[in-house]
Amino acid sequence: MLRKGTAILGVTLSVSLLSGKALALDEAQTKDLIKLVDERQRATGDYASVVFIDQKEKDGSTKAFEARVYRRDADDKWMILFTKPKAEAGKGYLRVEKNLFLYEPALGKWERQTERASIAGTNSRRDDFDESRLSIEYEAKFIGDEKLGKFGVHRVKLTAKPGVDVASPIVELWIDQDSKNILKRQESALSGKLLRTTYYPGWDKMFSKSKGSDVYVPKEIRVFDEVEKGNSTTVVLRDVKLDPLDANMFTKAWLESQSR
Repeated sequence: MLRKGTAILGVTLSVSLLSGKALALDEAQTKDLIKLVDERQRATGDYASVVFIDQKEKDGSTKAFEARVYRRDADDKWMILFTKPKAEAGKGYLRVEKNLFLYEPALGKWERQTERASIAGTNSRRDDFDESRLSIEYEAKFIGDEKLGKFGVHRVKLTAKPGVDVASPIVELWIDQDSKNILKRQESALSGKLLRTTYYPGWDKMFSKSKGSDVYVPKEIRVFDEVEKGNSTTVVLRDVKLDPLDANMFTKAWLESQSR
């Protein structure tokens, strides 16, 4: 069903956007574009990867982390387990039933986190590592067609739907007109104050058996703090796998067992 929906969206967009010169998008086309962005990244099955997170502070200090990310998109479950450095090994975040928790092995306790919470004190957040839910969480408005470097892009403004808990109420996307991959993302407060700018310099295409079609995964994510200028985070994703995971691993008990 999902594969059929993706195909329909792809055909619609291929006719309206890809044949000849790109035209301004109407409301329905903009909505379909954001749905397509979501569906291209959604695996529907399980997901695992190794991530390397480098944090740079404006005073010149740096931090480096290595962690494993796990997802089960069908159940909306997500987890990140830190493995390096030694002082952070065993720390983890778990999202189940729309609740995000942090586990501190040194304290042996869990603490509930908001969607706005940073991951391990970096500029990254949970949604940087999770599946895309933009069409579910936001209303989309087409801003215009622009150039971003050598790329022709659709610029789209997203406003959070009422009652939805998101990290940023306003998001602007610069979407490659050809590939439909996000190249740039800016997030703002309701006041309009710019909070973060994120760049996606490359994407990998993988075949998902559970989905029956390709899935697009960012190779690298570069996050720039627009409030604390000079702070930035680079996330590199490696060893991405879309194979089934242990059915019982998305629990507090499983994550705690990894820190022993």
